[in-house]
Amino acid sequence: MTFSRRRFLQRSAIATSTLIAIPAVFRSGALAAENPITVGSLHDQSGPIGTSGTPMVYALQLAVDEINAAGGLLGRPLKVIHYDTQSNIQLYSQYAQQLAVKDKVDVVHGGITSASREAIRPTFDRFKVLYFYNTLYEGGVCDRNTFCTGTTPAQTVEKLVPSAMKKSGKKAYIIAADYNYGQITAKWMTKYCKDNGGEILSTDFFPLDVTNFGSTISKIQAAKPDLILSALVGGNHTAFYRQWTAAGMKSKIPIASTTFGLVNEPSTLDAAESDGVIGAYGYFEELTTPASKSFVEKIKKAHPDSPYISELASCTYEGVMLWAEGVKKAGSIDRMKVIEALESGLVFDGPSGKVSLDKPTHHTVRNAFLAEVKDRKWSVLETYTDAKPADTASVCDLVKNPTDTKQYIINL
Repeated sequence: MTFSRRRFLQRSAIATSTLIAIPAVFRSGALAAENPITVGSLHDQSGPIGTSGTPMVYALQLAVDEINAAGGLLGRPLKVIHYDTQSNIQLYSQYAQQLAVKDKVDVVHGGITSASREAIRPTFDRFKVLYFYNTLYEGGVCDRNTFCTGTTPAQTVEKLVPSAMKKSGKKAYIIAADYNYGQITAKWMTKYCKDNGGEILSTDFFPLDVTNFGSTISKIQAAKPDLILSALVGGNHTAFYRQWTAAGMKSKIPIASTTFGLVNEPSTLDAAESDGVIGAYGYFEELTTPASKSFVEKIKKAHPDSPYISELASCTYEGVMLWAEGVKKAGSIDRMKVIEALESGLVFDGPSGKVSLDKPTHHTVRNAFLAEVKDRKWSVLETYTDAKPADTASVCDLVKNPTDTKQYIINL
């Protein structure tokens, strides 16, 4: 089913859960007449993860519109073929197959949770479709067909954990979502805590549908940590922060999180429930650089109801732009030629600052930021320039092992 752009925007506003194909806006009739280069998009716009995926789709469409307005690529317009995966892993697998086999797209940008990425990455490897994963994650993916533009633990968690320990104390309690992101991130939290002389009192995992944390809060009260390290994910897990405050613990034990505030948590919760939570990401909507302000203004002008614009959106925009730079440099849409061009160390100045691709890992060297919630917004405390994906670099070298397709997992 194909919609006009105007109709797409209307549909997006009500977070539709149906398949959407988005025609790009072409600058001229001549450009529109050319055979389009197709960009596949797999993002949740409905279901529990839908609020995360919606600004990613907005950012992808913004990048495509800007490329088309500048004349497209290789004299051809870009056309987005988008599927709302509805927070459903089975739909990820189904639509990935469809993009590769039926739609025969030239590149795919998509996947939000690590589970969704691992559901679709083998499909794109099998059918040789270039794939970009534009989400912060637990690190370790080593695959020449895949480029990961989001931050990894070495770029954010390594900064977050010691900063939080310095502020509150060395005894930490980990709570995390019970799937590969939460489980592996908890290992990185443990490593960085111990590396800085700390101690993990306990680690608890929770399925994504858990909303009642009463018994967990009682366990934490009994353990008496100095600090909570949270990798809870999604709207259901936001309940923890409200229940934590209601139990009178907010002022007693501080929280540092790798996921809080990635979407609408600070604006959804009261200031009393969110003030003081610290986080570290590759981008915050509150950054005041000209590139960041312009990026936010463009998305909010087109989509006044957009959820918070986080690293998820900025990395998606930067991922599409980096891919476009690769096509330009290759002078071709051929997958291997584009990969080789991307591996040449391409750089793009995006909303988060300078972003460059690291050839051995296919990850990005990028800025990272530490921030604290104040009055329902993020206040940036520290900037770490040119942070490297050192965790993945320690296990992945696609120059020496170009056929590697593993995801390496930290082994403590």
